Amino acid sequence: MTADLDLVKQHIGEYPDFPKKGILFKDIFTALRNGSVCQALKRLLLDYVRQNCPDVEVVVGLDARGFLFSLLIAAELGISCVPIRKKGKLPGACVQYEYQFEYGTDVFEIQRESITPGQKVLIIDDLLATGGTMDAANKLVQRIGGVVKQNVVIIELTAIGGRSKLEASGCTVHSFIQYDDIE
Repeated sequence: MTADLDLVKQHIGEYPDFPKKGILFKDIFTALRNGSVCQALKRLLLDYVRQNCPDVEVVVGLDARGFLFSLLIAAELGISCVPIRKKGKLPGACVQYEYQFEYGTDVFEIQRESITPGQKVLIIDDLLATGGTMDAANKLVQRIGGVVKQNVVIIELTAIGGRSKLEASGCTVHSFIQYDDIE
């Protein structure tokens, strides 16, 4: 797993002053341009979930990069894949949650009947910064009866403190790559 993780780390892109001045954006899409990195990331995710969340029944991916990873995990494990999207993007009866994130405020939605009460859920996204987005996802899943087993991200910006926010609310968080620098 160390070789796979090193390969992924080597291919993470950096974009200064994106999405606003003073931010050094860490980009997973740069890494996904390389087929070997895609295979390594798939192995990392599946090995981790199999070892640490063997009883998970639903994988929730966050809009939009989390979708890439949630389907990959769910398809391989033969379990449900559920999206959480921005307001107005999902049909049918939805539950909403307004939240603050790194650059402003937004509203997340999940389809009301996408998770049955008591189902064990893993929530995945590409990046953890302030924790606002993941916290909103946790609250939405809990609101419709799901049991959040773990939050998983590829990249964590440790200096911003999102992990402590999530852990303070009782969530378990795992990140594969941690960065202390954001500028």
